[in-house]
Amino acid sequence: MQVSLFDDDAAANNQNNYHAQFRDLNDLYEQSKTCTKCRLAATRSNFVFGEGNPEAQIVVIGEAPGAEEDAQGRPFVGRSGKLLDKILEAVGFSRKSVFICNIIKCRPPENRNPNIDEIESCMPWLKTQLQLIKPRILLLLGRVAANTVLDNKQSMGTLRGKIIRWSGYDVIVTYHPAALLRNPNWKRHCWEDVKMLRSHYDKRVTSNQ
Repeated sequence: MQVSLFDDDAAANNQNNYHAQFRDLNDLYEQSKTCTKCRLAATRSNFVFGEGNPEAQIVVIGEAPGAEEDAQGRPFVGRSGKLLDKILEAVGFSRKSVFICNIIKCRPPENRNPNIDEIESCMPWLKTQLQLIKPRILLLLGRVAANTVLDNKQSMGTLRGKIIRWSGYDVIVTYHPAALLRNPNWKRHCWEDVKMLRSHYDKRVTSNQ
């Protein structure tokens, strides 16, 4: 079943028409926050839209909200969120300078992986977020986010450590902060990835300003 971020040309034209329905991110949020397209609407406390710079050059995309995120309606605010803040700050970025969101906007029960139909239901919101923000770089956190966005089944070892040019974006894949909390030995690899992110940002964005 196809769940990739962007489909064929006909679907892309339909998506452009969909995007035209929204003036900006605030408008998109107001029209998406009551979404009931999938079963997760019945169990959520909050629709976790995302936050940060509406004109960010970097969009950070995770898998789905956890318990803290569901309670507060904000992405990455639990233990893994605090670690993400430290990772970004270590290379000179902050929450206010990037935009942070997830593929799924509602928490799956017990933090299970999102189901395919849930991803398909939520994907239009992510697509439209990206089209409104117009970033140059995507930082994908974890295998689920990477496999979903890039529409593949490759391992983290295959995906990380390089710049992937894809659908007009420069994509960098690294470990999800929650995985780093469980496997501290992966932090070195994540550090290499975010240093590459900083270097690429400086070449791709800063040097062209």
